[in-house]
Amino acid sequence: MSAQNDSQEKYLLTMKWMAGLLGLTALALLIHGYHPYAEDAEIYLPGVLKMLDARLFQANTEFFGQHAGHTLYPNLIAALVRLSHLSVACIAFLAQIASLFLLLAGAWRLAGALFKEERARWAAVVLTASLLTLPVAGTALYIFDQYMNPRNLAAFAALFAVADVLQRRYVTALLWLGFATAVHPLMGSFVIVICVLLVALDRYHPRALGFAALLPFGLTLDPPPGAYHEVALRQPSFYILRWHWYEWLGIIGPVFLFWWLARFSRRRGMRNLELISRAMIPFLLLGFAGSLLLSIPRFEALARLQPLRCFALGYMVLIVAGGGLLGQYVLTNHVWRWLVLFVPLSVGMYWAQRQLFPASAHIEWPGVAPRNSWAQAFDWIRENTPTDALFALDPKHMDLPGEDEIGFRARAQRSMLADAVKDKGATTMFPPLAVKWLEQIDDQKNWKQFQKKDFERLRQKYGVNWIVVQEPGPAGLDCPYANAAVRVCRIR
Repeated sequence: MSAQNDSQEKYLLTMKWMAGLLGLTALALLIHGYHPYAEDAEIYLPGVLKMLDARLFQANTEFFGQHAGHTLYPNLIAALVRLSHLSVACIAFLAQIASLFLLLAGAWRLAGALFKEERARWAAVVLTASLLTLPVAGTALYIFDQYMNPRNLAAFAALFAVADVLQRRYVTALLWLGFATAVHPLMGSFVIVICVLLVALDRYHPRALGFAALLPFGLTLDPPPGAYHEVALRQPSFYILRWHWYEWLGIIGPVFLFWWLARFSRRRGMRNLELISRAMIPFLLLGFAGSLLLSIPRFEALARLQPLRCFALGYMVLIVAGGGLLGQYVLTNHVWRWLVLFVPLSVGMYWAQRQLFPASAHIEWPGVAPRNSWAQAFDWIRENTPTDALFALDPKHMDLPGEDEIGFRARAQRSMLADAVKDKGATTMFPPLAVKWLEQIDDQKNWKQFQKKDFERLRQKYGVNWIVVQEPGPAGLDCPYANAAVRVCRIR
């Protein structure tokens, strides 16, 4: 009878935390929103679309294909689409929800390895859910993106892997590490480093520990083309010495906080919290030192290793640890304290997200018509232009007011000339693309002053046969579609 009662109690506890995590998943979605075609979705989603339909993207495939070739992410999403017979939009949304739930579950697991009290674990998870779109130092990353991509998958796998290492479950930790590395080799490599460091500190207690990681993300021994230097100069996150002073706080602050956490947890006998805090200090300092070294011009070809991206994992761990301590020592069982902390914090994060995507719905549900004029135009293009069409747009269109960083390839599913936003990022990661990227960008200079003859020049050189221009647009163009923001025009 006692065994049966224990089984029922475990079942109820499991249902309790499952229900709690599901509720927080829904709350996090409401706070941070969902924008399936925004930002780096322009890099990752076309790889999925190309895998499902080889007729797409006959031109400039390499600007997203290089990323797709270094991760199993497009294979995974494409396989889910084929098996489920659902649309890519539906699968991406469901995968985003699943990833969000698993990230919070990973935070729960990690908090369980660091704290004994249940309220500490819940505070860690709630703080994580509230701060998903917190910017990470000067890396142009969030803790968790508002769209589906490989980093979101690697993020929850990282938390599970670190939690399993702390609990000495090395076999399952290896499985999580394998998954993280398969979907995002660069981020997975950082997780491997911290896990190796945790094991070393736990077993050998060295006074000094040197370590390195092979980051196999687009590395080549060949020198980059001369054009690469000009491309790299346009990527400010590569050059830490050019950062604003306040961006440095995002690097220095976590190191000092982990130093304080190590001392605090040692005094209170919190072994795992002390261990991970001690491990994080050299881990983050190594990333910082690597970034300083690679900002030297002679090493800029290796800056694409982006060592500061290790801070993404550092921020996640710091949020879990900080939330746990708040729950254990400050919030305790006083409901009003939880509300005073998390309600304003959540409202502030929601407000920040609305400022980032003001012209779009906060949650862009699959199958629902967009309210953003650029998105409407891109949808028209997908439904009404030939699959092999080649488009030209303002190369900085993703940065324009009202565009809301919507990726053209991701949403319109058509080829385009290189842009100056996301294709630039791909070029910095894969230097051989630099010559082609720079040539196409130079040919689109002064886009806002282009007239019909300039578009015809692009047609003659590259085969561009469609363009997207902002209203009112140049005179004399054949434009079968127009809305309040843009026109879609043929170039014959």
